[in-house]
Amino acid sequence: MVRPRTSLKAARFTESVIREMTRLSHQYDAVNLSQGFPDFPAPEAIKRAACDAILADINQYAVTWGAKPLRDAIAADFSRRYGTPVNPETQLTVCCGSTEAMVATMLAIVDPGDEVIVFEPFYENYGPDAVLSGATPRFVKLREPDGTHSDWWFDRDELRAAFNNKTRAIIINTPNNPTGKIFDHDDLSEIARLCQQWGTIAVTDEIYEHILYDGAKHVPMATLDGMADRTVTINSVSKTFSVTGWRVGWTIAPPDIAGAIRKVHDFLTVGAAAPLQEASAAALGLPASYYRDLAASYQIRRDRLMGILKEAGFVCYEPRGAYYIMTDIAAFGFPDDVAFARHLVTEIGVGAVPGSSFYREPASGRTKLRFCFCKKDETLSAAEARLARLRRPALEGRQAGRG
Repeated sequence: MVRPRTSLKAARFTESVIREMTRLSHQYDAVNLSQGFPDFPAPEAIKRAACDAILADINQYAVTWGAKPLRDAIAADFSRRYGTPVNPETQLTVCCGSTEAMVATMLAIVDPGDEVIVFEPFYENYGPDAVLSGATPRFVKLREPDGTHSDWWFDRDELRAAFNNKTRAIIINTPNNPTGKIFDHDDLSEIARLCQQWGTIAVTDEIYEHILYDGAKHVPMATLDGMADRTVTINSVSKTFSVTGWRVGWTIAPPDIAGAIRKVHDFLTVGAAAPLQEASAAALGLPASYYRDLAASYQIRRDRLMGILKEAGFVCYEPRGAYYIMTDIAAFGFPDDVAFARHLVTEIGVGAVPGSSFYREPASGRTKLRFCFCKKDETLSAAEARLARLRRPALEGRQAGRG
């Protein structure tokens, strides 16, 4: 009897390590600082908008590529913030979260045999998305801050060498998960120049655009000269409005690319939840003070968790955006990041993500761990109390990096 088999594509990647660490956190009653979802309430106004939409019977299919009120709100918001016009009728596709937006984009623009450039460490979905679309991922390393660079950085020569006539797309996540790096205007200009030289599409994941620290600014790739017609901008309401379970995201793209994305999206999911699209449109109408307060509250959480982790003996890389802290654990003396992460969750009671899950070669992340700080004060206090039980490494006096 011949046994059936699964696809070769599925064999090329593992299940999500992030979600696995959440399951282990539940199993061992650990404080979950692994998965990046807020454990505090979403704004009351948008929760009421969602309830009102359901009670108003907005419960059937929306237009496949997104309800018009939400598409109009997204277009107006982007145009107002960044001065780049967006046509909600031809450029916008509302998806089931930025996760579906990314894979729909990849399936729409990539053919088998194409190559997709991914910066590493990377959000763990990007590699599998490239594989599922039939592409070969090519990785360009982000290096830790050092005496010369105040943020994570990439070697320009290495980036240039990654481009060739098979390069269909490059994925840029800014602010970056897991590092907190912000790709500044100079970074993006170099990427833009190479995209134009090689006919490459820039796919930018910008879901942390409002979570910025220390005066940092977000620059959308689509606003650079010559990039509006070769950029797919991906975003969602998940992180900005603390509704990661709503699964409402979108792509902004030039009309020809948007048309392809819409077709793929239609057959992947048909559409995002109609009442939550209505509520998402209301969320985008919140005042400017909401975004200022959001960033300020996260900076307080960042600084607090940085202090907790340093006191426990971690070397920390201070993020400039998003809500994660990458740490170095070499001094703790564990054989690798997976062993240390399991020790933390089972013996100390704190969940974190092994750094190897963010790298092509696990060895590149074997001395790293990622923690998230999108948590209530009580959650961070519980983590602090448990991490106090961690045996500190012998080496003292080490300084955290931005560098």
